[in-house]
Amino acid sequence: MIVDAHMHVWPDHIADAMQSQRPSGMPLRFDGKLSGLLRTMDESGIDKGLALGVGIKASVVARTNEFIGTVPRDRLVPMGTVHPDLPVEENIKYLKDNGIVGVKLHPLFQALSLSDPRVRDIAAALAEEGMPVISHVGSGGDEEANERGNPAALRTLADDIPDLTLIACHYGGYHRLDDAEEHVVGSRVTLETSWPPTLADLDKERLVAIIRRHGADRVVFGSDWPMADPAAEIAAIRELGLTKDEEDGVLGGNLARLLGIA
Repeated sequence: MIVDAHMHVWPDHIADAMQSQRPSGMPLRFDGKLSGLLRTMDESGIDKGLALGVGIKASVVARTNEFIGTVPRDRLVPMGTVHPDLPVEENIKYLKDNGIVGVKLHPLFQALSLSDPRVRDIAAALAEEGMPVISHVGSGGDEEANERGNPAALRTLADDIPDLTLIACHYGGYHRLDDAEEHVVGSRVTLETSWPPTLADLDKERLVAIIRRHGADRVVFGSDWPMADPAAEIAAIRELGLTKDEEDGVLGGNLARLLGIA
C-alpha cells in the first residue's frame, strides 16, 4: 500500500487561478484539481492520500472545509483548515460539520506562527478531539514567514501537547535540515518526506541517517502535490537503499497505522 501524506487540492476555480502563481516560489507541476489529483494517484500507484485544505484567512475557513469534506473517502482522507483569528470552538465546529479527520497548518500561507498561543490552544483542542495535525515546517517564504514555522517552535508545540498526533513536513525543516536535526529529528513527532521540487536533490546518505536516527517506523511519505510529481518522489524513496520493511513502512504502512487507514 502506498499512502501520500501531502496532497494539496482546491476547487476548480481556485485551482485555475493558482496556475499563474508560484507557491513558495515554485510552479505547479499539476492542475491542483480534485480530478487531477485522483488521476495522478492512479498513474503513480497511490492507494490513498491526505487531501489538504489550507484557509489562508479566517473568512475562508468554513468554505475550505466544506470543499475538503466532499472528497471521496475511499481514496482520500480529508484534512481541513483552522485559523487563529477564529475562536477555538468555531474552528472545531467547521471541522466537525464537514466530517474532517484532521488539520493542515501552514505558517507560510496562513500567516500563523507555531509559537502563537492561539495556535497552541487550537492544537490542544484538536488533540482532545483525536484529530491529527500535519504542519509545514521550515522555510519557503520571506524571513518573517520562515520564522513562523521554524523547527524549534514545532518541537515546543509537540512537547507542550504530548497527546497531539503531529506530522512534521519536509523532515521537520524545509531548507533548514540542520535545525530539523537539532530540534525535531529524534523527537516524538512523525516526520514526512516531501522536499519540492524533488527529494532527489538531497543527499541520500544524510536522509537515510535521519530516517534511522528518528526511527523508520515514524517516517511517512509525502509528495507535496501539485508542486512535485508523486511518481518521481516514490522512486526517490526507493532509491535511498532502505530495507524492504523500512521502505514499505515509509511509503504507506506507517501512515496507515498512525491514522487507522484500512
